[in-house]
Amino acid sequence: MAEQNQKKQINIELSDEMAEGIYSNLAIITHSHSEFIVDFIKMMPGAPKAKVKSRIILTPQHAKRLFKALQDNIVKFERLHGEIKVPEAETLPLNFGGPKAEA
Repeated sequence: MAEQNQKKQINIELSDEMAEGIYSNLAIITHSHSEFIVDFIKMMPGAPKAKVKSRIILTPQHAKRLFKALQDNIVKFERLHGEIKVPEAETLPLNFGGPKAEA
């Protein structure tokens, strides 16, 4: 009976290359009726071009779970380190066309 009440554990592998991570200072988010697409981009100051470093495609349900997990982690971070300040009128010199994206 005790075995039935235990949570199932998932074994997640993380390669050395993936563990290094990819730096991103911009995210562009678009969506359709069936998926959310998050492009993580690295922009360098003064460079005329920015490069998508990673693209993640999520179901709407997983996107909402990710949103809630990020929200929870931001609250925990700010409790320890203080409020994260984001400039109100932050503008980017980018125009990718297509639907309006938010980051």
